Amino acid sequence: MEWVESLILGIVQGLTEFFPVSSSGHLVMMQELLGFEPGGGIVFEVAVHVATLVAILIFYRRPVAQLAIGTLTGKAYALRYTAKLAVGTLPAVAVALLARDFIEAQFETPMVAGVMLLITGFIVFSTRYTVTRGHQTEPTWTAALLIGCAQAFAILPGISRSGSTVAAAMALGMAPLAAAQFSFLLGVIAMAGAAVLLLPEMMHADKALLGSIAVGSAAALVSGIAALVAFVWLLKTQRFYAFAWYAWPVGAGFIAWLLLR
Repeated sequence: MEWVESLILGIVQGLTEFFPVSSSGHLVMMQELLGFEPGGGIVFEVAVHVATLVAILIFYRRPVAQLAIGTLTGKAYALRYTAKLAVGTLPAVAVALLARDFIEAQFETPMVAGVMLLITGFIVFSTRYTVTRGHQTEPTWTAALLIGCAQAFAILPGISRSGSTVAAAMALGMAPLAAAQFSFLLGVIAMAGAAVLLLPEMMHADKALLGSIAVGSAAALVSGIAALVAFVWLLKTQRFYAFAWYAWPVGAGFIAWLLLR
């Protein structure tokens, strides 16, 4: 993979992982439209996802530190919140294990990304009506499971993980910033699990691939932090729903391109 290509893919990953427009959907569309193929396949993709994981840990360093220390010292709040993150992770784990072949097939069908991006638009637009309703700082146990189901749905290309989980959290009564924090900390577990599974492959990657991974990961880290700052600002200003006006034309345009090419 050329370093310029790695840089572009890293930036796209960092921005679209946190903006509610689906990083996986954009990767599918970029590969189809521009012919970008990430050398190293899933290893490169997981590497740039790990970079966005680091971005989350940097941005939420204080609550992460409080949860870690609180969990180790047996604080009730930290133990409860961490347990809810674990509960929220279960649906995605179940889907990944039970429907792996189906999911992989969706990534090989570009039309799916376009259609799912349209659905993401409606999911994100729903926050226009829920952004001022919620006031809870953490989800109930049932809400944690349902938010996890939203994350599992977002395994499909074109469905935004951040958009679906934040929208679900706000619909279930969480305050916007609390919803964002739970959503992104929930993603840390999934990204970390994928990284651990592929660590042996990364250790045996050749130097050229490692160089591409380094460039892509650095780009994903920097753009990811910038996207997180913008994401939270949009929640504060109650303009989060505006991403629907991006998702709809991009999804529709990609579908039209597939049908008319």
